[in-house]
Amino acid sequence: MQPDCAQGAIPHDDACAMNLAANPVLTETSVTTTAILVATHAATPGDEDIRVGALARWLDPLDPARPVLAVGERFLHADSAPWLSLPVVDHGRPVGSVSRYDLMQRVYIKPFGRELYGKRAISVVMHTQPLVLAADASIEEAGRYINAHIRQPITEDFIVVDQAGQYLGAGKVLDLLGALERRIGAHSLELEQAYRKLKSSQSQLIQSEKMASLGQMVAGIAHEMNTPLGYVRNNVEMTRDSLAGVQGVLAAYEQALDTMLTGADDKAVEQAIAGVDLARGSIDEGLFADLSGVLEDTVFGVDQIADLVASLKDFSRRDQVHAESVDVHRLIESERRFCEVPQIECAPAQINQVLLNLVTNAAQAIERSDGRISIHTHASAQFVLIAIEDNGKGIEPRHLEHIFDPFFTTKPVGQGTGLGLAICYQIIGQHGGRIRATSTVGVGTRFIVALPIRAVTHTNASEAS
Repeated sequence: MQPDCAQGAIPHDDACAMNLAANPVLTETSVTTTAILVATHAATPGDEDIRVGALARWLDPLDPARPVLAVGERFLHADSAPWLSLPVVDHGRPVGSVSRYDLMQRVYIKPFGRELYGKRAISVVMHTQPLVLAADASIEEAGRYINAHIRQPITEDFIVVDQAGQYLGAGKVLDLLGALERRIGAHSLELEQAYRKLKSSQSQLIQSEKMASLGQMVAGIAHEMNTPLGYVRNNVEMTRDSLAGVQGVLAAYEQALDTMLTGADDKAVEQAIAGVDLARGSIDEGLFADLSGVLEDTVFGVDQIADLVASLKDFSRRDQVHAESVDVHRLIESERRFCEVPQIECAPAQINQVLLNLVTNAAQAIERSDGRISIHTHASAQFVLIAIEDNGKGIEPRHLEHIFDPFFTTKPVGQGTGLGLAICYQIIGQHGGRIRATSTVGVGTRFIVALPIRAVTHTNASEAS
């Protein structure tokens, strides 16, 4: 049995010295074990991968045959003061533990407890299932073990053993909880930093996706602008050519008028009138009949260009946070006829991006000459519904449930980021709305966006999404 260094009235240091001197092997082993524990603890307080051994302290164990009253006296010693319990070790292996609480309840408070148990071995009243942890166990593993096995109220500390089950020392539950708290704090800091990096990356990806969508939109708008610009230029050139001879006619009329007013002879007046007739003959008067219509067409073309520029201006607005009441039809920017729906409170630029992504996806899904994209609106008590439907190739059922996952795409490599619909889902969720899709392969796909009429708070939006 391993000797106990706190015997009777012998001073603790002297008793230890006597026992160590009597057993050189024990002396060497005990000193070495203590040194290992101290060195481990000193080297790892700031280590991220802290182990149970770093929390252990050498505590002289009790012999199972030690009398109960002697154990009670041991608890009064200064070296035992910080501990809730003392380990009981037999032949180097823990066999139990004795807590102050149990000793008080079963021996010192219970009537005749001293008389019944005082001279009996501590093995009679010890707790035979102590908390035993391996020195190389992580504090997370130790925390789970302690949580599953510790008694309530907390009345004991844990015992630390090596891989062979040999006693190495004891540790305090509060120290373990403190280490876990520090680890959780460090992990929380890491998670916070990772979250900030993720948000930053997400913002960059959203901007990248928006720029890709913007590039497609600009190409389409350039094509749309080219048509009115073409006939506006043609009409302006036609008007310029029509008015080129007017200046000569006006000059001839001015000369004839001056001739008449100065009292010139009839021959001079006839020559001036002849000059007017000659100037008028160089102008095609039929062009003047069409000039009014040409100018009206020109104004119409300029208005179309102005509308396209206004659409670009709305799309480029940076009001991602600010919400306002807008007409959902203005967001769709279409000249189709819609049913009457109330205005909604939203961030127009964000909803514009959602609708642009959905319409772009619909256009890219159409591989037939009679392609069609339909946009419908409908109002319920609390939501405005927008349905965007195409007669494209459709989405396979196995892909449909993943279309809103970030980076998921069915497009060839290099032709899609897989973020468009994920961004749409996030934006609609932030507005407290919903987005759903149905599709039939070879028939087409329908996306339905439901936006609340009244803006919701961020918390409510998270619950709604």
